[in-house]
Amino acid sequence: MTTPAATSTPAPAGDARRYVVGVDLGGTNIVVGAMPTDGSREIGVRSQPTRSEQGPDAVVDRICEMIDNVVSQTRLEEGVGRDAFLGVGVGAPGPLDREKGIVVVAPNLGWRNLPLRQLIQERVGLDATLDNDANCATLGEWWTGAAKGGRNVIGVTIGTGIGGGMILDGRLYHGSSDVAGEIGHMTIDSNGRRCKCGNYGCLEAYASGPNIALRAREALESGEASVLPSMVDGQLDRITAATVYQASEQEDPLAREVVRDTARFLGAGLANLLNVFNPDVVVIAGGVTQAGEALFEPLRAEVRRRAFRSAVESCRIVPGTLPGTAGVVGAVATFLQQRDA
Repeated sequence: MTTPAATSTPAPAGDARRYVVGVDLGGTNIVVGAMPTDGSREIGVRSQPTRSEQGPDAVVDRICEMIDNVVSQTRLEEGVGRDAFLGVGVGAPGPLDREKGIVVVAPNLGWRNLPLRQLIQERVGLDATLDNDANCATLGEWWTGAAKGGRNVIGVTIGTGIGGGMILDGRLYHGSSDVAGEIGHMTIDSNGRRCKCGNYGCLEAYASGPNIALRAREALESGEASVLPSMVDGQLDRITAATVYQASEQEDPLAREVVRDTARFLGAGLANLLNVFNPDVVVIAGGVTQAGEALFEPLRAEVRRRAFRSAVESCRIVPGTLPGTAGVVGAVATFLQQRDA
């Protein structure tokens, strides 16, 4: 299957009575929902834990069960037959081989060379496409969300890992081997923390959700005072990035410092992207947006400090407006693009 780059319209004007299922596969959760091809609404959206430790077969089974359930709910709510469904768009962590539909390596899932597209097609009996999950989230925010109207857009997704997507001059950019947009694996400290990808000093090793929590736990173990232990009944392994954000809202000094440091790490990475790609919008999606302006204010300040002034002045840095569903929306859009290309 050939999978060319996106055109300047994420999905063509469609039929409100034809549907596509979107799958957003993440390291922590799987989100599945349906949309009509005109992109007007989301239907039957549901989420389940990924539980990648159970192995790829169990995860694929869970995805397919969720797809079947979404199809059944959509048919019931919309009064349509199964033939109203064109197929399934899947967003998955990469790197990927989109042409062959293979997840080449997904460090946060522990997968290598998994023919995910074929497995899903065979089990649900619908055509499927595969693209990077962060590409899908970026495309979703561009189609109906915070980046709508942008021409040069950088998307950053922050969750279990850090992903990215790039829309350059109105086209989704994949690079020569589908690896473009791996923003989480840019090096920000050549002698820094070891990342799950095997490299050292990756942005993901500092600013992903689990590593935000890890930096907070390390500070606590070094003796710094905080309300964080009381928030998790003294069980430090229960601290998550969300816990850190909540403590920061309570003016906890340690949590506020962790959030400020996260903003500085992200700001350094984004400044590099502004200087290289000169986007008009950077949209940041994922659980990190729960931190609100406590994160975005110092992040924007760090970008202003590091990037060229003209690049900063021409760019909006905004949180996503499709919390939890940007990947689903974008997976639908990528299916429509690849079908119509």
